[in-house]
Amino acid sequence: MRPDTPAENVDHNAEAARLERTADRYPEDAEALLLQAAAHLELAGDRPAASSLYDRLLAAQDGLENPFLVRALKAANLWEYGHEAEARAIIDGVRAASPRDPAPWVIVAEALESHDELEQAQETFTQGAKVLLTDVPEPPYSTHPLLFGRHRVRRMLGLAHDEWDTLADTLHSSPVSLDELHDPKRVWSLGSENPAELEAEISRLRAELGTYREALSRPFPVAVLHWPASELAELVDAYPSLSAEYPSHEEHLATIEASLRELAASGTANLGIVSGTVPSYEAFAASEGTSPSETSLLPQYATTLAARGRAAEWPPQRGAGCWCGSGRSYGECHGE
Repeated sequence: MRPDTPAENVDHNAEAARLERTADRYPEDAEALLLQAAAHLELAGDRPAASSLYDRLLAAQDGLENPFLVRALKAANLWEYGHEAEARAIIDGVRAASPRDPAPWVIVAEALESHDELEQAQETFTQGAKVLLTDVPEPPYSTHPLLFGRHRVRRMLGLAHDEWDTLADTLHSSPVSLDELHDPKRVWSLGSENPAELEAEISRLRAELGTYREALSRPFPVAVLHWPASELAELVDAYPSLSAEYPSHEEHLATIEASLRELAASGTANLGIVSGTVPSYEAFAASEGTSPSETSLLPQYATTLAARGRAAEWPPQRGAGCWCGSGRSYGECHGE
């Protein structure tokens, strides 16, 4: 699908079929491609076919990078075409597993919310926040939807603000406050004959649209390229001119951490790390018609890997292993 294709002109079934064919050609990217294909099938109204793709992914669960994300998407999809009991069972399983990725929490909580299970949705958002944000000084970018969703549901339930609601307000960058955006009485303003109320609602809708556009403008992280020790040794051996870029593996790791901290200090959100391999890099260079020894190709390669869903979030979640692969926790390694 071309980037400039209007959404209403997309043949979702054809796009899903194209993505499935691409997944067969590039098995290393099958998870991301099949998830996109399933999304197109859901948009086309063929929810059973989307469930079949989720099942296909889960059948190869040992190789999945985000099994709980797939399970959460499957549950949300099943509920939409009448399989409520199975969906609830999967949601309970996701919650019991306490995944370290915020996306499954958001998806299952929003599934509950969309079916008017507001108390359960609030509990799920809160459980996810406790797992991911307890004793975390600065919530990672990927956890913002968790806090915003929790704020929204609690507002609908009429619950008083707590510390996480206040934090959500602080993180929200729109000129219209979350309290206004999540006001459960907003729906009535759309039927109002009062020009002032209608104008206020238009302003809120514009603010929401701006927030969505901002999120969509960077659907994948700003990623820094990481070479594991064996891959870096092979890379520099094959392309000696890159030794100026990578004097040693230890210096490479230190540069990655320093670069990410500098980006974070400058206010850049949604940061990540992608790990490269020499065969993948050589293939990318060939596709670009450029020599792998060109240093200008390295950031392009990192961006491509991030766009393919290969980025690991930085900083890692509390208690998670360090991005460098040392086997120690991030806090004990490069997070010191």
